[in-house]
Amino acid sequence: MRLTRFHLAPFLLTAFALSSLPAVAGGLEQNKEVARKLFDEALNKDKWDTYLAIHAPGFRAHAGRTTATREEDLEFAKGWRRAFPDGAYTIEKLVAEGDFVAVYWTGRGTNTGEGNGLPATGKTIDITGVTLLRIVDGLILEEWNVADQLGMYRQLGLVSPKKKPENP
Repeated sequence: MRLTRFHLAPFLLTAFALSSLPAVAGGLEQNKEVARKLFDEALNKDKWDTYLAIHAPGFRAHAGRTTATREEDLEFAKGWRRAFPDGAYTIEKLVAEGDFVAVYWTGRGTNTGEGNGLPATGKTIDITGVTLLRIVDGLILEEWNVADQLGMYRQLGLVSPKKKPENP
């Protein structure tokens, strides 16, 4: 039987529809596992080889108006470890859709070292944050972070606690 454009139309429509679908469940689970590796192994256990293995060479980290390369971001992570040698992240929520994984986390630790511009205060922190990762083919390509930095600075005694306004 000779295929005509009318016979190919359903095949082409199906192929187009399938190509525009988000990652299948297996891909979503794989991406979640990469996010878990980042927090549970690389960051919590100082496995910097794991950090490099799961980040693409062209990786970019976005935090506010700052963008960092893979190497710059790795040095930043090491700086947090110097500042908080006992620091640990707990993944509270993990949500995946398409190439993105959102991680809502809690970070706890004692600031006994200097790192990332922080002096050693000896005080502990308990803060939350959200990291959005773009993961393709098992590698983190981009990352966006938002964390309670003001809360961290307050807990460390580096900024004054919030004062209640006086009644006039």
